[in-house]
Amino acid sequence: MQGPVIKPGSTIGILGGGQLGRMMAMAAAQLGYRCIGYAPAGENVAADVCHDFFENGWGDKPALSAFASKCDVVTWEFENVPLSAVEMIPPQLLHPDPRALEVAQDRLKEKRFVEGLGGTPAPYAPVDSESEFRQAVERIGTPGILKTCREGYDGKGQWRLKSDRDLESVRFPGRSCVYEGYVPFDAEFSVILLRGLDGEIRFWDSPENRHEGGILIKSSVPASDHVAPHVDKARRLARKVAEALNYVGVLTLEFFATADGPVFNEMAPRVHNSGHWTIEGADTSQFENHIRAICGLPLGDCGMAAKHAAMTNLIGEQIFESPSILSDPHCHVHVYGKSEAREGRKMGHVTRLER
Repeated sequence: MQGPVIKPGSTIGILGGGQLGRMMAMAAAQLGYRCIGYAPAGENVAADVCHDFFENGWGDKPALSAFASKCDVVTWEFENVPLSAVEMIPPQLLHPDPRALEVAQDRLKEKRFVEGLGGTPAPYAPVDSESEFRQAVERIGTPGILKTCREGYDGKGQWRLKSDRDLESVRFPGRSCVYEGYVPFDAEFSVILLRGLDGEIRFWDSPENRHEGGILIKSSVPASDHVAPHVDKARRLARKVAEALNYVGVLTLEFFATADGPVFNEMAPRVHNSGHWTIEGADTSQFENHIRAICGLPLGDCGMAAKHAAMTNLIGEQIFESPSILSDPHCHVHVYGKSEAREGRKMGHVTRLER
């Protein structure tokens, strides 16, 4: 598939108003595009750098129609944009294909989709009642984690079971879930893929990731020797996912590096937190390359621009440390402009390079 080139001076629509949309709009401006955003009322930090911004509900069909009428191409910045809202956008304007959202918004559907392509997820079972929850724990065992099928993010909608005793304190939340068994792993890592309108696929170096409480704390490239043997196989799966979804733009898959090979964790059909290091650490950032892809431009090189890069999220009040971090000439600070530095909230990030 090769669509028309969206020329500089055109308008890119972004569904969602968070920091990913903010960084995407900044990259688009550098290439000569204007961006307009759309999201329900709230602290939409992307609005600070957009030419225009619609603050309307996801079910507001007239507002979505007005938004789309101003756009030459439309994309999204997070995977929980309701599919019903995306389907109100004329399909010829949309990249990636909305089917990527349909798959990624349901953890159970996502796991089955990846299994169908030959991927290996952690042991899992669908859970739709308290009795099914207990049966899943009995069959798969503990430790494990109960996750809502939809909308959980950064540790939300997740309940960890360290042992069978935790069954007394964790209850089925009354909505469809999936129970996942614990997978012993040596490291966590991402595959960050870029696919153009013509089907060309490129990869950035895979970062090794460290999480705490379900929140990404740090991503480093090059990854350690725990990760390197698994990257090729993980990339082959990511390629299959992108091609099966006729995907255009940046797509991220997260994996566990285990003794039995890479185990699929989850996918994100968008630019991703573990790829923030690419802004300074790669020849072309994930944000610029996403814009290039959806606009039909030549894809930028994904090679590393430094010997080593490490991105650390600034969580909550850690943002107040950002001025002192700037005293290190190797550090690059990004502050997202959020007003409330509450616990667990990503307020910015810092990337440290070694050249």
